[in-house]
Amino acid sequence: MPMEKMDYWKKDLFPKEYQNLEWNIPEQKTGTISIVGGNSQNFSSIIKSAEFLQQTYPINTLKIILPDSLKTKLPPLETAIFTPSTSSGSFDKSPLLSDSLKNTDFNILLGDFSKNSATTIAISDAIKSSTSKILLARDTIDLLGPEMANIVDREEGLFIIGSMIQLQKMFRAIYYPKVLLLSMPIMQAVEALHKFTLSYPVTIFTFHQEKIIIANAGEVATVPISSTPYTPISIWSGNIACKIAMMNLYTPGKPLEATIAALS
Repeated sequence: MPMEKMDYWKKDLFPKEYQNLEWNIPEQKTGTISIVGGNSQNFSSIIKSAEFLQQTYPINTLKIILPDSLKTKLPPLETAIFTPSTSSGSFDKSPLLSDSLKNTDFNILLGDFSKNSATTIAISDAIKSSTSKILLARDTIDLLGPEMANIVDREEGLFIIGSMIQLQKMFRAIYYPKVLLLSMPIMQAVEALHKFTLSYPVTIFTFHQEKIIIANAGEVATVPISSTPYTPISIWSGNIACKIAMMNLYTPGKPLEATIAALS
C-alpha cells in the first residue's frame, strides 16, 4: 500500500506532545480499580504493581484479586480479595472471582497465572461477565488464547498489551485472515493492526522494530522507544500497564492519545 494512502498512520509521535492529558488526573480520590493475577509460586509483580498504583494515583478503592493459595504466604492486605484456587494454586472458577471484576471502573489483569484449562475458563468467564474496562497484559494473553475469540469483540473496552509473537498467536486463535511476522516491515505491521482494530473494538499496544505501536478503531500511532523512558524490556512491566489503564480511565474516549501520554 502506498505510504501516502495510509492517512490513518500517525508516525513518530512523542509522548511529551500529550503530557497535557496528565491534567485530567483528579486531585480527589476517585475510581475503583482491580488488579488481578498471581499463583501460589509467583505473585511479586502483582503486589509491586498494586503498590505503584497506590503511590502514584488518587484511587478511591484498589482491589488486589489473588488466588486463596496465597492467603498463608502473604501478610494481611486490607485491599486483597482471595478467590478459590485450583490444586495447582491458580484461579479457579467461582462466583467470587466474577463478582470481583464487577462494579469496577478498570480491571487490570497482569498475569503470573498458572497455564491450565481451569484457570483459562475461570478468567475468561469472569471477563465475559464484567461490564468494566479490561486490560490484558503479560502472560494473560497466552492464558486466554483458546478463549480470545469470545473476548476481543466485547464493547465495554478492551486493552491488550502484547508482544508481536503474542499477537501473532492471538490472530491465529481467532482465525483472523492477516498474519503478523517478526520479520515484516513496520508498514505492514501498521496496516495489519489498522485492519484488525477496524474489525474489533480493542486497543492494541505492541513493539516492533524500535517502535511502540498503538492501534484503536483503525487509527495507528508509532512512537520511537528512544523518545520514552522505557526499554524493549521495561515496556512489558506491570507499571506501564497500570499507567495505560489509569490514563485511559481519566481520559475516556481517547484511547490512542491517553496511551501515548502514559509513555511519558
